[in-house]
Parts: sequence; structure tokens; C-alpha cells
Amino acid sequence: MARKKQDYVIAWINIGGKRFEILVRPDPAFKYKEGEKVDIEDILWSDTVYRDTRKGLKASPEEVKKAFGTLDVKRIAEKILRDGDIQLTEEQRRKIIEAKKRQIISYIARNAIDPKTGKPIPETRIETAFEQLRIGVDPFKSAEQQAIEAVRLIARLMPIRLARAIVRAVIPPAFSGRVYRELKRLGEVKKVDWGSDGSLHVELEIPAGSQVEVVSKLQSLTRGQAKIDVKVVK
Repeated sequence: MARKKQDYVIAWINIGGKRFEILVRPDPAFKYKEGEKVDIEDILWSDTVYRDTRKGLKASPEEVKKAFGTLDVKRIAEKILRDGDIQLTEEQRRKIIEAKKRQIISYIARNAIDPKTGKPIPETRIETAFEQLRIGVDPFKSAEQQAIEAVRLIARLMPIRLARAIVRAVIPPAFSGRVYRELKRLGEVKKVDWGSDGSLHVELEIPAGSQVEVVSKLQSLTRGQAKIDVKVVK
């Protein structure tokens, strides 16, 4: 049974002023571009390198070799998927953009604070700012990179900045072992000292927006008996 056109999309790259295209299956291709491990054979719809897919114009071996340094279609596909672009259907683009938007908003909420109060900013406020400013989302750019750009725009509406925080905590002996095993999950461990009584003195660096979450976790692990100090540092 012949494949339908919607079974594939075009992935392309411009090298040396020339455009090179391959046909790929959309879902695995996008997963690969997002950094997931996907076999190239599961992505390629055909093993042909084109100059113009719609016109059926194939790239010559000489052009391909000069542009990519190889005739190996798998290696060529890796280059195109990594550094090029992928055509998306409207439905695919809508879903991907919405998922990326959630990632960006979540990143900002975890890493940003109100510089006037030092407190985290709720995701709902960030989402509202996105709508008011009509901030665009690129499905192929990293969430972190776009979050940094978005914060600059949101700062026009409200006080906001990306920051880190230092959490210093003293953990009673009865809970020190349990907390010690969880430290790397809570943040970047900067300092660990053990008291003569078995208490644990720790210093963590965390995204400033996640301070409530981290403090809550520490208090949960110690049944509210931890002594905690949080300071926004940058």
C-alpha cells in the first residue's frame, strides 16, 4: 500500500548557499531534535537527499559530498536534524508550541523572583504576562534560552529577575542521614559539615524561584525541626 503524503515531512538545511532536504517521519524526527535517543533509521522516510523535494530534484553526489563531507545518509540526516529545520503540520506545531510554552513558564517560575520582595512569582502571573505581551514561542529553541528572553520582556510589566539562592540548614541528628541522601536532589551542594552531636550543616545553591519547594521538602524530611535560612544571592 502506497504511503500517504502526511506520513512524512521535510527536514532541511542551507549549506554554502544551497538547500538540502530529506524526508522524515515527523514524531521521531522532532523527538530526536529535542535531544531524545531515536534511531536514525526510524526517522528517515527515504534515503534520498534532495535539493527541492516538491520538484523531485535530487542533490548530486558531488554537491552532497562537498556540503557534508560524506555520502552516508545517516550522518547527513544527523547533521540536518541537529542544525537544520523541520516542517511541521499545523496541529503538530500547535501542540509542540504549547508544550514548549509550559516548559518556559515553568523554568521562569523556578528561577525568577520579584526583586522587591525576594519571593517567587506564581506561574499564573507569568502566564498572564505571556498573554498580555503576546510573547512568541519557537518550537525549536531551548526553553532556557527563550525563558531568559521572555524575562526581559516581562520586566516591562512587573518586577522580575532570574536569580539563585543559598539555603543554609541545620538538620537534627535524628534526621541527618535521611536528609544527606536527598541533598543532590534538592540543589547544588556547596558545603556539608557534620556536628559533633551528629547534626548536619548544609549549604545548597538553588534556583531562587524554587526556595519554597526546597524549604518545604527539608521541613518534611525533618518533621519541621530543621533550622533554615534562605538568601537570594544573584
